Amino acid sequence: MTDVPTPTPVHELDLPVLDVDSGREARVRSVEQARSQHWLAKGLIGYTVTSYDDVVALLRDKRWYSAASLAVELSGVSDPEFTAGRRETILTVEGEVHTRLRRLVAPAFSPRAADRLRPYMREVINGLVDAVAADGRCEFVSAVCEPYPIPIICELLGAPKQDWRLFSRWAADLLRIFDFDLGANYRLVMQASRELDAYSTALIEQRRNRPAEDLLTDLIAAEEAGDRLSHDELLSMVNAVIVGGTDTTRNQLACSVALLARYPEQWRLLAEQPELAPRAVEETMRFLGAIRGTARFASEDIVYRDVLFPKGSFVAISTWAANRDPAAWPDPETFDITREPTGQPQLTFGSGIHYCLGASLARAELQEALPILARRMPDLALDGEITWKPDGVAIWGPASLPIRFTPGS
Repeated sequence: MTDVPTPTPVHELDLPVLDVDSGREARVRSVEQARSQHWLAKGLIGYTVTSYDDVVALLRDKRWYSAASLAVELSGVSDPEFTAGRRETILTVEGEVHTRLRRLVAPAFSPRAADRLRPYMREVINGLVDAVAADGRCEFVSAVCEPYPIPIICELLGAPKQDWRLFSRWAADLLRIFDFDLGANYRLVMQASRELDAYSTALIEQRRNRPAEDLLTDLIAAEEAGDRLSHDELLSMVNAVIVGGTDTTRNQLACSVALLARYPEQWRLLAEQPELAPRAVEETMRFLGAIRGTARFASEDIVYRDVLFPKGSFVAISTWAANRDPAAWPDPETFDITREPTGQPQLTFGSGIHYCLGASLARAELQEALPILARRMPDLALDGEITWKPDGVAIWGPASLPIRFTPGS
Protein backbone atom coordinates (compact mmCIF):
# COMPACT_ATOMS: atom_id res chain seq x y z
CA MET A 1 0.00 0.00 0.00
CA THR A 2 1.56 3.29 -1.12
CA ASP A 3 1.66 6.30 1.13
CA VAL A 4 -0.38 9.30 0.02
CA PRO A 5 1.79 12.43 0.35
CA THR A 6 0.53 15.03 2.77
CA PRO A 7 -0.30 18.20 0.83
CA THR A 8 1.68 21.30 1.67
CA PRO A 9 -0.34 24.44 2.50
CA VAL A 10 0.37 26.98 -0.21
CA HIS A 11 1.53 29.63 2.28
CA GLU A 12 4.32 27.32 3.44
CA LEU A 13 5.88 26.98 -0.01
CA ASP A 14 9.12 28.80 -0.81
CA LEU A 15 7.97 30.41 -4.05
CA PRO A 16 9.67 32.80 -6.47
CA VAL A 17 8.37 36.37 -6.50
CA LEU A 18 7.33 37.95 -9.79
CA ASP A 19 8.63 41.37 -10.82
CA VAL A 20 5.38 43.24 -11.49
CA ASP A 21 6.65 46.82 -11.39
CA SER A 22 9.26 46.85 -14.17
CA GLY A 23 8.81 47.02 -17.92
CA ARG A 24 7.55 44.27 -20.19
CA GLU A 25 10.94 42.69 -20.92
CA ALA A 26 11.79 42.52 -17.22
CA ARG A 27 8.39 40.95 -16.47
CA VAL A 28 8.91 38.36 -19.20
CA ARG A 29 12.31 37.44 -17.76
CA SER A 30 10.80 37.31 -14.27
CA VAL A 31 8.11 34.85 -15.41
CA GLU A 32 10.63 32.67 -17.24
CA GLN A 33 12.85 32.51 -14.18
CA ALA A 34 9.93 31.82 -11.83
CA ARG A 35 8.51 29.11 -14.09
CA SER A 36 11.87 27.32 -14.10
CA GLN A 37 11.64 27.05 -10.30
CA HIS A 38 7.96 26.25 -9.69
CA TRP A 39 4.60 26.29 -11.43
CA LEU A 40 3.42 28.84 -8.84
CA ALA A 41 4.82 32.27 -8.01
CA LYS A 42 3.97 35.07 -5.63
CA GLY A 43 2.34 37.91 -7.51
CA LEU A 44 0.58 41.19 -6.91
CA ILE A 45 -2.51 39.45 -5.53
CA GLY A 46 -2.09 36.04 -3.94
CA TYR A 47 -0.40 33.45 -6.12
CA THR A 48 0.18 33.39 -9.86
CA VAL A 49 -0.01 30.33 -12.11
CA THR A 50 2.41 30.66 -15.03
CA SER A 51 2.70 27.28 -16.81
CA TYR A 52 0.40 26.29 -19.67
CA ASP A 53 -0.74 22.91 -18.36
CA ASP A 54 -1.48 24.25 -14.88
CA VAL A 55 -3.33 27.30 -16.20
CA VAL A 56 -5.56 25.00 -18.25
CA ALA A 57 -6.07 22.62 -15.31
CA LEU A 58 -7.19 25.37 -12.93
CA LEU A 59 -9.44 27.04 -15.51
CA ARG A 60 -11.15 23.69 -16.11
CA ASP A 61 -11.51 22.86 -12.41
CA LYS A 62 -15.05 23.89 -11.44
CA ARG A 63 -14.05 24.28 -7.79
CA TRP A 64 -12.17 27.44 -8.73
CA TYR A 65 -14.75 30.24 -9.04
CA SER A 66 -14.37 33.34 -11.16
CA ALA A 67 -13.31 36.33 -9.09
CA ALA A 68 -15.47 38.51 -11.36
CA SER A 69 -18.28 37.77 -8.93
CA LEU A 70 -16.30 39.58 -6.21
CA ALA A 71 -15.36 42.66 -8.26
CA VAL A 72 -17.66 44.99 -6.34
CA GLU A 73 -16.85 43.52 -2.93
CA LEU A 74 -13.09 43.76 -3.52
CA SER A 75 -13.36 47.36 -4.76
CA GLY A 76 -14.49 48.57 -1.35
CA VAL A 77 -17.59 50.29 -2.77
CA SER A 78 -20.32 50.07 -0.13
CA ASP A 79 -23.00 52.33 -1.61
CA PRO A 80 -26.20 50.27 -1.00
CA GLU A 81 -27.82 51.69 -4.13
CA PHE A 82 -24.97 50.28 -6.20
CA THR A 83 -24.67 46.91 -4.46
CA ALA A 84 -28.43 46.32 -4.41
CA GLY A 85 -28.71 47.00 -8.13
CA ARG A 86 -26.11 44.43 -9.20
CA ARG A 87 -27.46 41.58 -11.26
CA GLU A 88 -25.83 38.18 -11.67
CA THR A 89 -24.55 37.47 -15.17
CA ILE A 90 -23.11 34.53 -17.04
CA LEU A 91 -19.69 36.03 -16.26
CA THR A 92 -20.18 35.74 -12.49
CA VAL A 93 -22.43 32.74 -11.75
CA GLU A 94 -21.17 29.19 -11.17
CA GLY A 95 -22.42 25.65 -10.85
CA GLU A 96 -25.84 24.60 -12.08
CA VAL A 97 -26.95 28.20 -12.65
CA HIS A 98 -24.04 28.78 -15.04
CA THR A 99 -24.54 25.42 -16.75
CA ARG A 100 -28.21 26.24 -17.40
CA LEU A 101 -27.49 29.70 -18.83
CA ARG A 102 -24.66 28.45 -21.00
CA ARG A 103 -26.79 25.58 -22.32
CA LEU A 104 -29.62 27.93 -23.27
CA VAL A 105 -27.58 30.62 -25.00
CA ALA A 106 -24.64 28.74 -26.53
CA PRO A 107 -26.42 27.89 -29.83
CA ALA A 108 -26.94 31.60 -30.48
CA PHE A 109 -23.15 32.14 -30.35
CA SER A 110 -22.15 29.37 -32.76
CA PRO A 111 -19.49 29.82 -35.47
CA ARG A 112 -22.26 29.68 -38.07
CA ALA A 113 -24.07 32.57 -36.36
CA ALA A 114 -20.86 34.61 -36.50
CA ASP A 115 -20.24 33.69 -40.13
CA ARG A 116 -23.55 35.28 -41.11
CA LEU A 117 -22.06 38.65 -40.19
CA ARG A 118 -18.80 38.34 -42.13
CA PRO A 119 -20.00 40.33 -45.18
CA TYR A 120 -21.10 43.14 -42.87
CA MET A 121 -17.77 43.01 -41.02
CA ARG A 122 -15.98 43.57 -44.34
CA GLU A 123 -18.31 46.45 -45.16
CA VAL A 124 -17.66 48.14 -41.80
CA ILE A 125 -13.87 47.80 -41.87
CA ASN A 126 -13.65 48.97 -45.48
CA GLY A 127 -15.75 52.01 -44.64
CA LEU A 128 -13.44 52.92 -41.76
CA VAL A 129 -10.36 52.57 -43.98
CA ASP A 130 -12.03 54.69 -46.68
CA ALA A 131 -12.09 57.61 -44.23
CA VAL A 132 -8.30 57.60 -43.74
CA ALA A 133 -6.86 55.91 -46.86
CA ALA A 134 -6.15 59.15 -48.72
CA ASP A 135 -4.23 60.67 -45.79
CA GLY A 136 -1.82 57.80 -45.34
CA ARG A 137 -1.79 58.21 -41.56
CA CYS A 138 -4.19 58.10 -38.63
CA GLU A 139 -4.49 57.50 -34.92
CA PHE A 140 -5.61 53.91 -35.37
CA VAL A 141 -7.43 53.38 -32.07
CA SER A 142 -9.90 56.24 -32.51
CA ALA A 143 -10.17 55.96 -36.31
CA VAL A 144 -10.64 52.20 -36.64
CA CYS A 145 -10.55 50.15 -33.43
CA GLU A 146 -13.05 52.13 -31.38
CA PRO A 147 -15.82 52.24 -34.01
CA TYR A 148 -15.26 48.82 -35.62
CA PRO A 149 -17.06 46.32 -33.33
CA ILE A 150 -20.03 48.45 -32.27
CA PRO A 151 -21.98 48.48 -35.56
CA ILE A 152 -21.44 44.71 -35.70
CA ILE A 153 -22.86 44.31 -32.19
CA CYS A 154 -25.82 46.48 -33.23
CA GLU A 155 -26.34 44.27 -36.28
CA LEU A 156 -25.95 41.15 -34.12
CA LEU A 157 -28.60 42.29 -31.64
CA GLY A 158 -30.85 43.87 -34.25
CA ALA A 159 -30.38 47.39 -32.84
CA PRO A 160 -30.44 50.45 -35.15
CA LYS A 161 -26.98 51.16 -36.59
CA GLN A 162 -27.20 54.83 -35.64
CA ASP A 163 -27.16 53.83 -31.96
CA TRP A 164 -23.57 52.57 -32.10
CA ARG A 165 -22.23 55.59 -30.20
CA LEU A 166 -24.58 54.81 -27.29
CA PHE A 167 -23.40 51.19 -27.23
CA SER A 168 -19.78 52.32 -27.33
CA ARG A 169 -20.21 54.57 -24.29
CA TRP A 170 -22.19 51.97 -22.35
CA ALA A 171 -19.57 49.31 -23.03
CA ALA A 172 -16.71 51.55 -21.88
CA ASP A 173 -18.54 52.56 -18.68
CA LEU A 174 -19.80 49.09 -17.77
CA LEU A 175 -16.30 47.66 -18.06
CA ARG A 176 -15.12 50.02 -15.33
CA ILE A 177 -16.55 47.54 -12.83
CA PHE A 178 -13.41 45.40 -13.33
CA ASP A 179 -10.93 48.28 -12.98
CA PHE A 180 -8.84 48.84 -9.86
CA ASP A 181 -10.30 52.35 -9.41
CA LEU A 182 -13.99 51.34 -9.39
CA GLY A 183 -14.56 53.45 -6.28
CA ALA A 184 -14.01 56.58 -8.33
CA ASN A 185 -16.19 55.50 -11.24
CA TYR A 186 -18.96 53.28 -9.94
CA ARG A 187 -21.63 55.93 -10.52
CA LEU A 188 -20.79 55.83 -14.23
CA VAL A 189 -21.36 52.06 -14.10
CA MET A 190 -24.74 52.60 -12.39
CA GLN A 191 -25.85 55.18 -14.95
CA ALA A 192 -24.76 53.08 -17.93
CA SER A 193 -26.53 50.03 -16.49
CA ARG A 194 -29.80 51.94 -16.03
CA GLU A 195 -29.69 53.39 -19.52
CA LEU A 196 -28.84 50.07 -21.14
CA ASP A 197 -31.58 48.24 -19.21
CA ALA A 198 -34.18 50.74 -20.41
CA TYR A 199 -32.94 50.52 -23.99
CA SER A 200 -32.76 46.71 -23.96
CA THR A 201 -36.23 46.36 -22.40
CA ALA A 202 -37.74 48.35 -25.26
CA LEU A 203 -35.78 46.34 -27.82
CA ILE A 204 -36.84 43.02 -26.25
CA GLU A 205 -40.51 44.04 -26.41
CA GLN A 206 -40.09 44.95 -30.09
CA ARG A 207 -38.57 41.55 -30.84
CA ARG A 208 -41.28 39.68 -28.95
CA ASN A 209 -43.83 41.33 -31.24
CA ARG A 210 -41.71 41.33 -34.40
CA PRO A 211 -39.11 38.53 -34.46
CA ALA A 212 -36.14 39.00 -36.79
CA GLU A 213 -32.96 37.19 -37.82
CA ASP A 214 -30.80 38.46 -34.99
CA LEU A 215 -29.26 37.34 -31.71
CA LEU A 216 -31.91 38.94 -29.53
CA THR A 217 -34.67 37.00 -31.29
CA ASP A 218 -32.62 33.81 -30.87
CA LEU A 219 -32.14 34.51 -27.14
CA ILE A 220 -35.86 35.20 -26.64
CA ALA A 221 -36.67 31.93 -28.41
CA ALA A 222 -33.95 29.93 -26.62
CA GLU A 223 -35.61 26.99 -24.95
CA GLU A 224 -34.77 23.53 -23.71
CA ALA A 225 -37.30 21.22 -22.07
CA GLY A 226 -39.62 24.20 -21.56
CA ASP A 227 -36.92 26.30 -19.87
CA ARG A 228 -36.47 29.87 -21.10
CA LEU A 229 -34.51 32.95 -20.12
CA SER A 230 -36.31 35.32 -17.78
CA HIS A 231 -36.51 39.03 -18.56
CA ASP A 232 -33.66 39.78 -16.14
CA GLU A 233 -31.57 37.03 -17.72
CA LEU A 234 -32.20 38.50 -21.16
CA LEU A 235 -31.07 41.91 -19.91
CA SER A 236 -27.96 40.33 -18.42
CA MET A 237 -27.14 38.60 -21.70
CA VAL A 238 -27.49 41.83 -23.68
CA ASN A 239 -25.23 43.48 -21.11
CA ALA A 240 -22.67 40.67 -21.45
CA VAL A 241 -22.76 40.81 -25.26
CA ILE A 242 -22.10 44.55 -25.32
CA VAL A 243 -19.38 44.43 -22.67
CA GLY A 244 -17.75 41.24 -23.95
CA GLY A 245 -18.17 41.98 -27.63
CA THR A 246 -16.82 45.50 -27.90
CA ASP A 247 -13.80 46.29 -25.75
CA THR A 248 -12.29 42.85 -26.29
CA THR A 249 -12.34 43.15 -30.09
CA ARG A 250 -11.31 46.81 -30.27
CA ASN A 251 -8.37 46.27 -27.90
CA GLN A 252 -7.25 43.04 -29.53
CA LEU A 253 -7.35 44.63 -32.98
CA ALA A 254 -5.18 47.47 -31.67
CA CYS A 255 -2.78 44.99 -30.03
CA SER A 256 -2.56 42.97 -33.24
CA VAL A 257 -1.85 45.97 -35.48
CA ALA A 258 0.64 47.45 -32.99
CA LEU A 259 2.46 44.12 -33.07
CA LEU A 260 2.34 43.66 -36.85
CA ALA A 261 3.61 47.23 -37.38
CA ARG A 262 6.91 45.97 -35.93
CA TYR A 263 7.01 43.08 -38.40
CA PRO A 264 6.57 44.65 -41.86
CA GLU A 265 7.47 41.45 -43.71
CA GLN A 266 4.58 39.63 -41.98
CA TRP A 267 2.21 42.53 -42.71
CA ARG A 268 3.09 42.24 -46.42
CA LEU A 269 2.68 38.48 -46.27
CA LEU A 270 -0.81 38.84 -44.79
CA ALA A 271 -1.78 41.22 -47.62
CA GLU A 272 -0.47 38.76 -50.22
CA GLN A 273 -1.92 35.67 -48.55
CA PRO A 274 -5.20 36.59 -46.81
CA GLU A 275 -5.78 32.90 -46.18
CA LEU A 276 -3.23 33.28 -43.38
CA ALA A 277 -5.75 35.40 -41.42
CA PRO A 278 -6.86 32.60 -39.04
CA ARG A 279 -3.25 31.81 -38.10
CA ALA A 280 -2.43 35.53 -37.82
CA VAL A 281 -5.30 36.02 -35.38
CA GLU A 282 -4.26 33.12 -33.17
CA GLU A 283 -0.60 34.15 -33.20
CA THR A 284 -1.22 37.82 -32.41
CA MET A 285 -3.57 36.79 -29.59
CA ARG A 286 -0.94 34.38 -28.28
CA PHE A 287 1.89 36.87 -28.48
CA LEU A 288 0.06 40.03 -27.38
CA GLY A 289 -3.39 39.29 -25.97
CA ALA A 290 -5.75 42.05 -24.84
CA ILE A 291 -6.77 39.87 -21.90
CA ARG A 292 -3.61 38.85 -20.08
CA GLY A 293 -5.12 36.82 -17.31
CA THR A 294 -8.01 36.23 -14.97
CA ALA A 295 -8.48 35.54 -11.27
CA ARG A 296 -10.02 32.62 -9.43
CA PHE A 297 -10.75 31.85 -5.79
CA ALA A 298 -11.11 28.48 -4.10
CA SER A 299 -14.76 27.69 -3.35
CA GLU A 300 -13.58 24.98 -0.93
CA ASP A 301 -10.29 23.55 0.28
CA ILE A 302 -8.55 22.37 -2.90
CA VAL A 303 -5.56 20.08 -3.25
CA TYR A 304 -3.76 20.31 -6.58
CA ARG A 305 -0.33 18.84 -7.29
CA ASP A 306 0.15 18.15 -3.59
CA VAL A 307 -0.48 21.79 -2.71
CA LEU A 308 -3.35 22.71 -0.38
CA PHE A 309 -5.22 25.88 -1.26
CA PRO A 310 -7.52 26.78 1.66
CA LYS A 311 -11.05 27.89 0.86
CA GLY A 312 -10.99 31.53 -0.25
CA SER A 313 -7.44 31.42 -1.64
CA PHE A 314 -6.91 33.72 -4.61
CA VAL A 315 -4.86 32.79 -7.65
CA ALA A 316 -4.05 34.91 -10.68
CA ILE A 317 -4.23 32.84 -13.85
CA SER A 318 -1.60 34.29 -16.18
CA THR A 319 -2.79 33.42 -19.67
CA TRP A 320 -0.09 35.61 -21.23
CA ALA A 321 2.58 33.61 -19.39
CA ALA A 322 0.94 30.34 -20.45
CA ASN A 323 0.91 31.61 -24.03
CA ARG A 324 4.73 31.97 -23.79
CA ASP A 325 5.40 28.61 -22.11
CA PRO A 326 8.08 26.72 -24.09
CA ALA A 327 6.53 23.47 -22.93
CA ALA A 328 3.50 24.31 -25.08
CA TRP A 329 5.05 26.44 -27.85
CA PRO A 330 8.33 25.88 -29.69
CA ASP A 331 10.39 29.08 -29.62
CA PRO A 332 7.56 31.00 -27.89
CA GLU A 333 9.32 34.40 -27.99
CA THR A 334 9.32 34.34 -31.80
CA PHE A 335 6.32 35.97 -33.47
CA ASP A 336 5.31 34.14 -36.65
CA ILE A 337 1.91 34.28 -38.37
CA THR A 338 2.86 31.16 -40.37
CA ARG A 339 3.38 29.17 -37.16
CA GLU A 340 2.08 25.63 -37.54
CA PRO A 341 -0.71 24.77 -35.07
CA THR A 342 0.63 22.76 -32.14
CA GLY A 343 -2.69 21.34 -31.01
CA GLN A 344 -2.51 23.61 -27.98
CA PRO A 345 -4.92 26.57 -28.29
CA GLN A 346 -3.78 30.03 -27.26
CA LEU A 347 -5.48 30.92 -23.97
CA THR A 348 -6.47 34.56 -24.42
CA PHE A 349 -10.08 33.37 -24.76
CA GLY A 350 -9.67 31.35 -21.56
CA SER A 351 -10.61 27.71 -21.03
CA GLY A 352 -13.17 25.67 -19.13
CA ILE A 353 -16.71 26.70 -18.30
CA HIS A 354 -15.96 30.43 -18.56
CA TYR A 355 -14.36 30.12 -22.00
CA CYS A 356 -15.29 33.24 -23.95
CA LEU A 357 -18.85 32.80 -25.22
CA GLY A 358 -18.23 35.26 -28.07
CA ALA A 359 -14.95 33.69 -29.25
CA SER A 360 -16.39 32.78 -32.67
CA LEU A 361 -17.59 36.34 -33.23
CA ALA A 362 -14.28 37.88 -32.11
CA ARG A 363 -12.29 35.50 -34.31
CA ALA A 364 -14.46 36.33 -37.32
CA GLU A 365 -14.11 40.09 -36.75
CA LEU A 366 -10.33 39.88 -36.51
CA GLN A 367 -10.01 37.42 -39.40
CA GLU A 368 -11.97 39.77 -41.65
CA ALA A 369 -10.30 42.99 -40.51
CA LEU A 370 -6.59 42.11 -40.55
CA PRO A 371 -6.15 41.07 -44.22
CA ILE A 372 -8.21 44.04 -45.43
CA LEU A 373 -6.10 46.39 -43.34
CA ALA A 374 -2.88 44.76 -44.59
CA ARG A 375 -3.98 45.13 -48.21
CA ARG A 376 -5.32 48.68 -47.92
CA MET A 377 -2.62 50.05 -45.57
CA PRO A 378 0.60 48.91 -47.27
CA ASP A 379 3.99 49.77 -45.79
CA LEU A 380 2.47 50.11 -42.34
CA ALA A 381 4.73 51.71 -39.75
CA LEU A 382 4.44 53.40 -36.39
CA ASP A 383 4.11 57.19 -36.66
CA GLY A 384 5.05 57.97 -33.07
CA GLU A 385 5.09 56.36 -29.67
CA ILE A 386 2.33 53.94 -28.64
CA THR A 387 0.51 54.97 -25.47
CA TRP A 388 -0.57 51.85 -23.59
CA LYS A 389 -3.49 51.61 -21.19
CA PRO A 390 -2.57 51.19 -17.51
CA ASP A 391 -2.14 47.70 -16.12
CA GLY A 392 -5.17 48.14 -13.86
CA VAL A 393 -7.74 47.90 -16.66
CA ALA A 394 -9.55 44.63 -17.28
CA ILE A 395 -9.04 44.62 -21.04
CA TRP A 396 -5.73 46.07 -22.10
CA GLY A 397 -4.23 47.53 -25.25
CA PRO A 398 -3.05 50.74 -26.88
CA ALA A 399 -4.81 53.91 -25.81
CA SER A 400 -3.19 55.63 -28.78
CA LEU A 401 -1.61 54.01 -31.83
CA PRO A 402 -0.32 56.51 -34.44
CA ILE A 403 0.42 54.81 -37.76
CA ARG A 404 1.39 55.77 -41.30
CA PHE A 405 1.10 53.86 -44.56
CA THR A 406 1.19 54.37 -48.31
CA PRO A 407 -2.00 56.35 -49.07
CA GLY A 408 -4.67 55.66 -51.62
CA SER A 409 -5.16 51.89 -51.50
